[in-house]
Amino acid sequence: MKKIYSVPVRYIFEGTFKVEAENSEEAKEKILKHCGMVMGSGIQTTLPDHEIDWVFCNHPCKQVGRISREK
Repeated sequence: MKKIYSVPVRYIFEGTFKVEAENSEEAKEKILKHCGMVMGSGIQTTLPDHEIDWVFCNHPCKQVGRISREK
């Protein structure tokens, strides 16, 4: 008889944002506040196109956590 297993998985997308800013702290703040990613929607930003650009791989790295059997 087949059993049910809980398999935690983390998908990691790596890339680089290029952002127009006065200094590194402002650049970091802009990325944290104005950029994100939603599954199915891709990378999103509220910054104007002339202030931001990015390069991200479409295929994430996968990390599988500790697998446990459901009761």
